[in-house]
Amino acid sequence: MVKSHKSPYPLAPAGWRGWVFDLHFAASFLTRLPLPALPRVADGGLTRAMRLFPLIGLLIGLVGGGVYAGAVWLGLPPSLAALVSVAATAGLTGGLHEDGLADTADGFGAPVGRVRKMEIMRDSRIGAFGVLALVFSVGLRAGAIAALADPHAVLPALAVAGALSRAAMPLTMRLCDPARRDGLGASAGHADDESAFISTVIAVGSAIALALIAFRPAPAVSSVALTFAAVAAVTAMARVQIGGYTGDVLGAVGQAVEAVVLLTLVVTLS
Repeated sequence: MVKSHKSPYPLAPAGWRGWVFDLHFAASFLTRLPLPALPRVADGGLTRAMRLFPLIGLLIGLVGGGVYAGAVWLGLPPSLAALVSVAATAGLTGGLHEDGLADTADGFGAPVGRVRKMEIMRDSRIGAFGVLALVFSVGLRAGAIAALADPHAVLPALAVAGALSRAAMPLTMRLCDPARRDGLGASAGHADDESAFISTVIAVGSAIALALIAFRPAPAVSSVALTFAAVAAVTAMARVQIGGYTGDVLGAVGQAVEAVVLLTLVVTLS
């Protein structure tokens, strides 16, 4: 486990420059933004950069909310504007988390042993469970956005969901071990206590602040509580299915939390 007082990668600058470096790394990993190339990053760099994942998630959510508002302003009904918004955020992230969700669903849904499940998750081809997972994920998120309807509600809702869903990833890494010795999950290793704590504080703080400004206390508290519940549920399933997490499982966690938060906001704001 990486100790919190040591730099996970010696080539990262210290002090405030390290925070800027991590923000750059997080944005480069989670989005397709045309950012300048980073210098070589030693093993463990992704783990430390995860402390700022919620900020990137918040930005992605704001982009999705802005696209939704623009689509509504152009005259699209909420249902179509919601689909455009989901498509825009998927394009911004390169479908990174959707891909993880589909692979996880195919692996977990197959009635085979642990080793074969992980082989299926590595297969680039998508199966029936993966297709169904993507359909439900897009449908639930788009449906929730359309149900919120008002752009003044959709914008903070997507920002809250984006922040909490990205904080769920390092939290998952603290709750279980990597399922395999290679791949993204293994190379990232365990999220250290500092990164998991900072990312959770950023996500929870921003979620509560945004929800209190835009909504009421109940939606904020409910969103945070159900985020932890969703993380616990997916983590428990991953332990049973394959013995831990992989990069695909982290993507699935993010998708699950995003859908849960949006649905929670629909219910608590109705």
